[in-house]
Amino acid sequence: MTDNILLLVEKCSHCLSYYDIDSGERLASIELPDFPHEFVIDSNEQYAYIGHYGVETSGHLGFGGTQIFQVDIARRELARTIDIAPFNRLHGMQMDVQDRLYALSEDRAQLVVLDHPATDTAPRRAVSTGGIKSHLFALTRDGQTAYSMNLLSHTVTKIQPHDATVAPVACSPGEKPEGYALSADEKTLYVTCRWSNTLCAIDTATMQVQYQAPSRDDATRLYLYRDGRLVVTNYGARSLSIVDPATLQELAHVQMDARAIALSFHPTRPLAFVSQDNDLLGYFNMETLQFERFVATQREPDVSRVLCRA
Repeated sequence: MTDNILLLVEKCSHCLSYYDIDSGERLASIELPDFPHEFVIDSNEQYAYIGHYGVETSGHLGFGGTQIFQVDIARRELARTIDIAPFNRLHGMQMDVQDRLYALSEDRAQLVVLDHPATDTAPRRAVSTGGIKSHLFALTRDGQTAYSMNLLSHTVTKIQPHDATVAPVACSPGEKPEGYALSADEKTLYVTCRWSNTLCAIDTATMQVQYQAPSRDDATRLYLYRDGRLVVTNYGARSLSIVDPATLQELAHVQMDARAIALSFHPTRPLAFVSQDNDLLGYFNMETLQFERFVATQREPDVSRVLCRA
């Protein structure tokens, strides 16, 4: 596998697609049940694991899905489906350095762990997030600590996925915390609060907000670039913000013609791949802070990931 392939979930086309980064050509699509969403890839880039959210957005009603789709990346096919019912509306997905898989059930507000996802047929453990409508979560590299973004309780909770005797510790950074980025040293958790229009820096040891700053309208997702800068997708403002992590002050603002849904970074080139709600994928240069070009996608491009193994 080379580093010129982008895996992209196209949520409203209900598939995972492969795009050639250089040409922009869609090479293949794997059909999935309606509204797949977040996904992760194991360290060997053998499998992708996709959560079946099962409804279009967090604002849509419905029971949602209970399945994890295991995709064989090289074969470009669905290897199997892991049903983890009753855990439903599977959204946030993460893997730790041991390739253990973590899936967040938004409806049940519980974090599920598969220790050996390549072969497990059911969860090995689950813990409560201590919040309501738990949508996304950050995970430490060793998998021992997770930080859940809880949309309706307006909390961020610190939990121990492998020790259910430890009670969740809550922080109230603002209204509707959703986007997150964990600092490289895992001492600071950066969070967007969509309804408060604020960015917050939370000390992970004390779970206290250390500092905050105003954001653009409806700052949704938050990403840490490898040079330390933060990139914020402003859904309401139809823009990107480049932010200084030390102060959360905006360093640059990039207006867009559409709303940014999600983005991923190229591991070696200064590129961010920005999924947009006009069914385009933008190639954003992190040095010039300009879009280089746009590639047409299928409906609702969402989470993406560059395959980086040479």
